Amino acid sequence: MKTLGQLLQTGDWKGEKHVPVIHAPEKVKAGEVFEIKVSVGDAIGHPNTLEHYIAWFKVFFHADGGKFPVEIANFDFKAHGEDGNFTEPAGVARIKLDKSGTIHAVSYCNIHGLWENSQEIVVE
Repeated sequence: MKTLGQLLQTGDWKGEKHVPVIHAPEKVKAGEVFEIKVSVGDAIGHPNTLEHYIAWFKVFFHADGGKFPVEIANFDFKAHGEDGNFTEPAGVARIKLDKSGTIHAVSYCNIHGLWENSQEIVVE
C-alpha cells in the first residue's frame, strides 16, 4: 500500500502545468504581514473544463525545527465550465511568520492527481 506522500508528484512548473507555483518573497520581517499567491498554469495553461480541472490547493508552512507543517490556506475551485463559468486556479493569502521555514503547496487535478512544490522563506 502506498502512503499519500508517495502519490505526490512534482516537476518544474515552467514545463509541467499541474505543479503549483508559489509567489512569495524570499525574505520577510518577523511578524509583518505579506502575501503568498499560489497558482498553476503560469507558463503552460491548464485546461479548466468539466472534464479536466484543478479542484483545489492547500498551502502549508513548516517552520525550521518544527515537528510538522501547519495549514495556512485552502483554496477550492468550484466552477469548471458549467454555464460558461470558469474558475482560474489561483489564490492569495496574507500571512505573517515568526520563524524561517518552508512553504509547501499541493494542487489536485481531477485527472492527473496530486502535485506539490515548495519554497524556503527566511524570516529576519
